Amino acid sequence: MAAQKQAARVGIVCGSRSDFPIMEKAVAMLGTLEVPCELHAISAHRAPDLLFRFIGGAEERGIRVFIAGAGGAAHLPGVVASKTILPVIGVPIATQVNGGLDSLLSIVQMPKGIPVATVAIGGAENAALLAAEILALGDPALRDRLRAFRDAQTRAIEEDASNADLRSTK
Repeated sequence: MAAQKQAARVGIVCGSRSDFPIMEKAVAMLGTLEVPCELHAISAHRAPDLLFRFIGGAEERGIRVFIAGAGGAAHLPGVVASKTILPVIGVPIATQVNGGLDSLLSIVQMPKGIPVATVAIGGAENAALLAAEILALGDPALRDRLRAFRDAQTRAIEEDASNADLRSTK
């Protein structure tokens, strides 16, 4: 019997395929945590109707959290948030003009009533971890995988040879 594909729980969207190298880091992190996701490139400006269809059908597809990456004017996360009550996490994408500061400010300064959680410029991995933490509120198995991930990070630092003198109990 063929394995059945699990419904995506995180909808990841970015403004164009040029953002994929950053946003694929969120996909990879979610994969590590065994959280199904989907990644799409949909411009809020050039294809708003397609974006609205993506958002509008998300809950029925199993989406519980959105991650939206955008550069420049960075409207995408706010537009997504304006069309759903699901949590939206914005990932500012670095730009050539201002290094991503313009993206960060555009995403973080949402008007009252339309919140977007925002991570660091290019911080797709942290966006994925935040999405997983939100989902883990109702998923004990995912909570255990997050704990294991954090424990592994800690062990890697503790086992780093540069920290050998700190491990000593003298």
